[in-house]
Amino acid sequence: MINGCGCVPDSICEIGCGAGAVLAELRKSYPEAQLYGYDIAPDASRFWKQFDGLYINFELGDFFQISDRTYDVLLLLDVIEHLPNPFDFLQRLLSYARFFVFHVPLDLSAISVLREKPLLNVRKKVGHIHFFTKNIAFALLEECGYRIVDWKYTEAYLEAPQRSLRTKLAVIPRKIFFSMNKDLGVRLLGGETLVILAKAHSKK
Repeated sequence: MINGCGCVPDSICEIGCGAGAVLAELRKSYPEAQLYGYDIAPDASRFWKQFDGLYINFELGDFFQISDRTYDVLLLLDVIEHLPNPFDFLQRLLSYARFFVFHVPLDLSAISVLREKPLLNVRKKVGHIHFFTKNIAFALLEECGYRIVDWKYTEAYLEAPQRSLRTKLAVIPRKIFFSMNKDLGVRLLGGETLVILAKAHSKK
């Protein structure tokens, strides 16, 4: 999705970088770029030393208090569903980058609402406090001042670990519905995640 920016970025920043694996992988594709990773979880920092040779600038703490620069590309991967106030966070973030890449789990679907347990599970076990469909994610970003440049589904339903017979069988109706109408199928059955490339409305 970074390639959709139409340029080779000189700087890439990830907020909520965790152990740093995404930035380490990006180093292979962008050997000359400055890479920055921020996370507020102290446990994350113990993994960063393994990437010392990749020249990634990791910082522990609040991004808004630490960062004093702008970036070509800023990544928020599986972040906004955890934020108590995503509106405030996203609006404050607008001036920090030329392009933004969001990865958003689409927890909200007709079947997840009917069953309810899947939503309660991700709330309790994973910490998701906001639930999205594709269009709700778009609406949030647009309301916060972003313009959608590009997006795609990640085919997550094919890549997720098939831990039980039920989850294996769930792939079959998803394949059928998704082949007929992907948007409708995702809204009905879920099981997908979304990658969004965006930029501030004020930037051309």
